[in-house]
Amino acid sequence: SMHSYLSRQHQPYHEASYTIFVAEVASTFNEQLLSKVLRDKYTSRRQQMYLINHQLEDIRSTLFRQTMFAEFELRVHTLAEQYTPLTPELLTEEYTQLNKKYFGADVVVDPEGMSEWSRIPHFYYNFYVYQYATGLSAALALYNKVMKEGAPARDGYLSFLSGGSSKYPIDLLKGAGVDMTTPTPVLQAIDTFDSLLDDLEKLALSTEN
Repeated sequence: SMHSYLSRQHQPYHEASYTIFVAEVASTFNEQLLSKVLRDKYTSRRQQMYLINHQLEDIRSTLFRQTMFAEFELRVHTLAEQYTPLTPELLTEEYTQLNKKYFGADVVVDPEGMSEWSRIPHFYYNFYVYQYATGLSAALALYNKVMKEGAPARDGYLSFLSGGSSKYPIDLLKGAGVDMTTPTPVLQAIDTFDSLLDDLEKLALSTEN
């Protein structure tokens, strides 16, 4: 990847690697670029609806769903610290309640699907999944910044990719103009979701092909 290439080009060996917290940023940033290229190229109503729906599903599954997973992790670790026996029944109930909380009363909860927690390998890597949500939020913020500001923001992003582990991940992102110590990037990601959803609804109601 360009992230690895640039980090290795600009950092000494012992600082050329990078953490998961920033690794997810580069991949999801490129996905935003690809989405723009595809939406610029394929302009029919049905094509646009397909592409926007794909973007919405990416944000739903990465920002909302992975945050739900992270909250499930936190609940499970809290229960363990309280010496509560972690039975399959308890974990399924906790997972069920979170699904209802995140997806609302209108979503039908499949009882069999609530055992899904048992097949997610990321839970064996303590507090891994939240970084998918933060990574996407940072990537969307960087993408919007580059689209709005042009070359200066692009150069800041490339500098971020070149940083390796020379600084803390939070500081590397701050250098590119995104402050993940504030809720702003996450709120902007939600705004992006809302805007895409508005676009999809308008297209769905349109009579054009």
